[in-house]
Amino acid sequence: MIRIYPSTSLIIFVCTFAIYMTGCTGQPSNQSDAAAEAHIDSLIKKMSLQQKIDMLHGNSFFTSAGVKALGIPEMHYYDGPFGVRPEVHPNSWKPMGLTTDSATYLPTGSALAATWDTSLARQYGKVLGQEARARHKDMILGPAVNIDRNPNGGRTFEFLTEDPYLDARLTTNYIEGVQNQGVAACVKHYVANNQETNRLNVDEIIGQRALREIYMPAFKAAVQKAHVDAVMAAYNKVNGNYMAANKHLLNDVLEKQWGFKGMIISDWGGVHSTVKTAKAGLDVEMGSGTDYSKFYFATPLRDSVRAGKVSEETINHKVKRILREMYRLNMLGNGTRPKGSINTPEHHKIAYNVAASSIVLLKNSKKLLPLDASKLHSIAVIGDNATKKQAQLGFGAGVKAEEEITPLAGLKHKLKGKVQIHFAQGYKETYQKPKSGGPRRIPKDGTSPQLIRQAVNKAKAADAAIIVAGNTRTYETEGADRSSLALPFGENKLIKAVTAANPNTVVVIISGAPVELRQALHETSAMIWSGYNGSEGGHALADVLFGDVNPSGKLPFTFPKSLQDAPAQVNGSFPGTNDTTRYKEGILVGYRWYDTKHIKPLFPFGYGLSYTHFKFSDLKTDSQKYDKNGMINISVQVKNTGSRAGKETVQLYEHAVNPSVMMPAQQLKAFSKVQLQPGEQKTVSMQVPVKSLAYYDTKKNKWTVLPGKYQLRAGASSRDIRGTTIVNVQ
Repeated sequence: MIRIYPSTSLIIFVCTFAIYMTGCTGQPSNQSDAAAEAHIDSLIKKMSLQQKIDMLHGNSFFTSAGVKALGIPEMHYYDGPFGVRPEVHPNSWKPMGLTTDSATYLPTGSALAATWDTSLARQYGKVLGQEARARHKDMILGPAVNIDRNPNGGRTFEFLTEDPYLDARLTTNYIEGVQNQGVAACVKHYVANNQETNRLNVDEIIGQRALREIYMPAFKAAVQKAHVDAVMAAYNKVNGNYMAANKHLLNDVLEKQWGFKGMIISDWGGVHSTVKTAKAGLDVEMGSGTDYSKFYFATPLRDSVRAGKVSEETINHKVKRILREMYRLNMLGNGTRPKGSINTPEHHKIAYNVAASSIVLLKNSKKLLPLDASKLHSIAVIGDNATKKQAQLGFGAGVKAEEEITPLAGLKHKLKGKVQIHFAQGYKETYQKPKSGGPRRIPKDGTSPQLIRQAVNKAKAADAAIIVAGNTRTYETEGADRSSLALPFGENKLIKAVTAANPNTVVVIISGAPVELRQALHETSAMIWSGYNGSEGGHALADVLFGDVNPSGKLPFTFPKSLQDAPAQVNGSFPGTNDTTRYKEGILVGYRWYDTKHIKPLFPFGYGLSYTHFKFSDLKTDSQKYDKNGMINISVQVKNTGSRAGKETVQLYEHAVNPSVMMPAQQLKAFSKVQLQPGEQKTVSMQVPVKSLAYYDTKKNKWTVLPGKYQLRAGASSRDIRGTTIVNVQ
């Protein structure tokens, strides 16, 4: 068993040195651009039409063909966003059953986002890149950066946040971390894969302003700042066209407006036509069918070229983009590629650091936390999630973790020889039989009088109790949205009984998405939220519970009091009717909705407590007036007024004062995470380009900065503002 300690200085140095040596694009090559282009052109001239076509579609579940006679290798793609999945057979999803395909299970996307730490996002990407290379993969299918529009979304755990700015900052660092290891990142799912319900066919009607301001920024940043190698077209339609055949969004926006020069691949089975899709800009069709010659980009595309419906110049353009990526990855020419590494102590250390930094303290009203092992003889650990291994649960990508430390295992390791631990299951994960056409998973009460009695007896006999409840990756899963935000499996019943038996009870909620917690909060004085925290999650949780790590996680999404408060439920647009959903809320997504509509959430975006306290003061800018090309330099004093070292995330929100167009009440524009010793004070400096205050003017089809006053708000969450100042934009 590997024990991890929360030091990151060496890792940061190594990552910084690697970035310096390879450059910011993450695409090292020993070939000059001119020589590479000449070689690519010569290869294309030597290729037959059939050879070109063969490169444009899958020839197994996770490869597309090369041209062996010309020295062009296959391209190897692989999941996933939070760890390299186990090997499957070439023509089926059945695992190969190898003993050599384990990997580090990293905390999932929403857990990474809860760190609000861009340096950790880069290290996270580094682990994925190195492990993908060790498994001989060329492209990792991640990050998944779709906006969390619906709090019940099935893939919220895999995605990042509800905010486009936070999404973009984390995304670029993740991608650069991957691509500095000689592996292509594939940002997905472009664009608006915001629900799993009917995701293969749903037509999402979205206004241009919402697309540009909410759903596109992370993709744009991936292209223009991180120089991502590949983009995956989503399953869904947007404004009438399947994304794989959406010429406006693929060709006009992605390629021409943003200047993307990498590969555009389909989601698996996401292509529905040949000619329209080929002309829209898609380069490679991937899927899980076994007759690859019948793919739309196989024989039908070859026949369309011969019939004059698609030009061979279009085919050459696609092949050239693939070959350019191969050059960037040193798959062609004389370049060498990194060998990679997998399941190393350093990788587990990074997994631990992400997990420890992601845990959010939701409530600590009686200062029950952190627990003091020297004052405890015994604790009761209660709940099925205390022993649940999440790595390979659910539908979609998973990880064969070499090691996954559960909450119970982490506590046992930490307290061995110090405190007795007594475990009770408390409840079972169990589901109703699904109805035809209904939700895939509807939880049912997994408690019983016997299970609750056992839990209560263990709690009564212990000095303190820890309930580990929440969701699982079977319940939160690709392919299905949750029908409810309620705690599943009768967990509220268990929490009420145990907290009544022992008031020194801590409730730990495991989930990758918002959960309705009003009843549980009423019952307990201490609550923690932990995402699906990967191989080292149990160690990280134990260290937070007992104070070796001061929690510093901040929620990357809003926890509403009820699902019925969420915008897509209020306006009746989720899941849609007749295969269509209209984004009636426009730009008011997440906290923008709750703040603008004056709806109080259960926990706001950016929320997270600490075992210490922080004071903000002296918020100021370097000027009071700026022009549209200016840079606003902001500083704020932050002091640790408590008795423990800790980290605080300073969040800067912008509020347009009396704008001439509709604007959200506030929007995140900068953040900075700072570590402070007891009594220490630091100046936190942030920069906001005036251009980032712009809105997308749909009449002029361009970004426009409104002149006038803007209030800048520094806070510890979107609802905990500690200081404000006004600037004027000319």
